[in-house]
Amino acid sequence: MYKVNLSQIETQVKAIKQELQTIGKMRPGSLTVQYRVPKKKIGPFYQISYTHKMQSRTNYVRPQFVKRLKKEIKTYKRFKYLVEKWVELAIKQSQLVMKVDIMKEKKVS
Repeated sequence: MYKVNLSQIETQVKAIKQELQTIGKMRPGSLTVQYRVPKKKIGPFYQISYTHKMQSRTNYVRPQFVKRLKKEIKTYKRFKYLVEKWVELAIKQSQLVMKVDIMKEKKVS
């Protein structure tokens, strides 16, 4: 029973590692449209806001870079998801290995 679960976990981790190797350019943050005169929605411009090394930052973005940044932000979100999933699987794997070891100890005694 545990061997099947461990095998499934190892397969999922392997798939995550393979996908991580193909991750392209990425960037954290949120891209928003701001207005110079917000009430009248006059003078739109783009901003990217993100936190890096526990410091919040906001930068203006030229319109010609919006499409590229949207893709990079999407890639970063996928990267974060994959890493989180890998950690979750690693925890499950560790727990299962400990259970298997306990069962082996009980059989020996």
